[in-house]
Amino acid sequence: MTNKTITVALVGNPNAGKTTLSNALTGAKDSVGNYPRVTVSKRAREIQHKGWTIKLVDLPGIYSLTSQSPEERIGRDFIQDERPDIVLNVLDAGSLDRSLFLTTQLIEMGRPRIYALNMVDEMRKKGYSIDTASLSSMLAGPVIETVATKKQGVTELLDAVVAIADSGQLDDKPLQVPYDGHLEDAIDRVQKTVAELHPGEFESVQSRWMAIKLLEGDDEMLRREGEHGLLIEMVRRERFDLSHTHSDEVEIMFADARYGFIHGLLSEVRTRSLDPERRLSQTRLLDGVLLHRTLGLPLFLFFMWLMFETTFTVGAYPMDWIDAGVGVFSETVAGILPDGMVKDLIVDGIIAGVGGTIIFLPNIVILFFFLAFFSESGYLARSAFLLDRVMHTFGLHGKAFIPLIMGFGCNVPAIMATRTIESEKARLIAILVNPFMCCSARLPVFILFAGAFFAQWAGTIVFMIYMLSIVIALGSAIFLSKYVVRGGDEAFVMELPPYRMPSLSAVLYHMWDKAKDFLKKVAGVILVGSTVLWFMQAFPKEVAWSVDYDTQFAALEAQAESAERDAAIAKLANEQGREHLEKSYLGTVAHTVAPIFAPLGFDWRDTTAILTGLVAKEVVVASYAVIYAQGAEETEESNSLREALAANMNPVVALAFMVFILIYAPCVATIAVIRREAGGWHWVGFSVAFSMSLAWLLAFGITTIGGAIV
Repeated sequence: MTNKTITVALVGNPNAGKTTLSNALTGAKDSVGNYPRVTVSKRAREIQHKGWTIKLVDLPGIYSLTSQSPEERIGRDFIQDERPDIVLNVLDAGSLDRSLFLTTQLIEMGRPRIYALNMVDEMRKKGYSIDTASLSSMLAGPVIETVATKKQGVTELLDAVVAIADSGQLDDKPLQVPYDGHLEDAIDRVQKTVAELHPGEFESVQSRWMAIKLLEGDDEMLRREGEHGLLIEMVRRERFDLSHTHSDEVEIMFADARYGFIHGLLSEVRTRSLDPERRLSQTRLLDGVLLHRTLGLPLFLFFMWLMFETTFTVGAYPMDWIDAGVGVFSETVAGILPDGMVKDLIVDGIIAGVGGTIIFLPNIVILFFFLAFFSESGYLARSAFLLDRVMHTFGLHGKAFIPLIMGFGCNVPAIMATRTIESEKARLIAILVNPFMCCSARLPVFILFAGAFFAQWAGTIVFMIYMLSIVIALGSAIFLSKYVVRGGDEAFVMELPPYRMPSLSAVLYHMWDKAKDFLKKVAGVILVGSTVLWFMQAFPKEVAWSVDYDTQFAALEAQAESAERDAAIAKLANEQGREHLEKSYLGTVAHTVAPIFAPLGFDWRDTTAILTGLVAKEVVVASYAVIYAQGAEETEESNSLREALAANMNPVVALAFMVFILIYAPCVATIAVIRREAGGWHWVGFSVAFSMSLAWLLAFGITTIGGAIV
């Protein structure tokens, strides 16, 4: 190869550590987790190693190369059509019986292979050891022991890739999975017909793979070859003869042969050195408590409450420090800059908006510490299993629980993660209800309002809001399952990953990754939004005043100096500022839309926050910060945003506003991913209309009932 570039396809089972290994090889920071199917689309990265450019393509986690799921189609189409130079097969060393089933099919696809025997540390804890030299010989490819989380074996893998590239031997070594004689005869006959129908198009090994897939009754392959009626009829006849000769389904015959090959291989290369029962008993003991029919759900709710209580209480200390720092910075800048529009823009616009939002960074970091811990430890996958029975009642898979919990972080990747749900009905329902899950962008809003109106129970209030988001999502799923989305239900089968003590590096990475995303939004959409909001509330400069403020100011200033006169001047200035704000461009737009929200108890300022939150939910806090920055002097006790809110809203309306923000229309980014994943704008329109209607009705109910009680 003259350009010194080689393409390597990274293939393996879900939860085999494939993406972790990809990150270790490339230095990337793709999302990982201790549950299946974290990667749901292919990702390409380039590495430079010993003079070679290695293009590493991380394919979705799959168990086989059929066409039963989008991930399987993506993986096999890439290997079959793109013909990567090398396939890097990631094997879960602790579950080789399962991992090697995919390997037998990769062998049939006829590409050179390198095997990463990953998580060998866990394999040894289970009491097993592998003769890698013998395994390498029997699989016709280098076998490298790796521990991806510790980057062990990474250099050896890259060296193996380069060694194959330097040798120029990129043709697959001859290796075939042995089948029953009748199966082999049928494969030969179909293979010859495939070669005749596609002269010169395929290598011999490709035509054999196609023959096997046709005989297995692969829907996608049969569709591709549908125009060749003679071939399809031949395959139908061969399948009929085989099934009647052996009294078994052809697919089962192929699977039995592959597992027979795997069993014979492992009997040669794998030995048990220790008794693994101790580790197994520990797992059973933990599962006996965490998955207990009676205790399991209360424990889950307790862990969720602990997460949000800690997020608020522990996060309050650094939040106050950042708040104080922002205040000092704002005062310093205000003291340096001369009076004028530039000073107002920087102090009352940019610093107020950005500073009012960035103080919630500690809460975001703490929340994702818990989510990372639950994910890496294996508890997140078990919570899906625990809630499967409950979620089936609501028309959802237990498998949908992981995308829903991911929605606590961000609805965009959470909706993309619904690709792991095979049932089209369950997947579409999961997409449509995911925006009801309380993403981290809403967290600053809830912390702000909980601190302002429910300070003594702030952590519990935030927990209740998050639990309400789950209840609303599940309730909506019932409605969608019965009246909107058609289709049948399917059983839920999900692998329970082993318990693992989360590594500090993995947890810290998750925390930093989300903190970085939050800071990017602060430096991007929040900064721009705060600037636009300030301009809209500052202009036009000249408005039609309801009273002659100049005359009243002149009359007050003519009086003798006194505390009463100064207080009257300050009060008049605040009244003029409030009127200017209401008659600004921002106030005019908000007043136009405000009648829609007036029955909920929201004024024009709340309406402004709702409208800006359509872009990104973090802008809601920035909106209030900018709006109240001008009238901060109204509260003599404190200039804080919390006290400004408390002075202009009662607790019942505040609770209604929190619920409205929780439910109403998805942000722009979420709308875009709903269109792509659900398959059209009609579902986007339904999602927006459904969420807005539900938000309005629930907020109206809270305001009406709460107002009657209070």
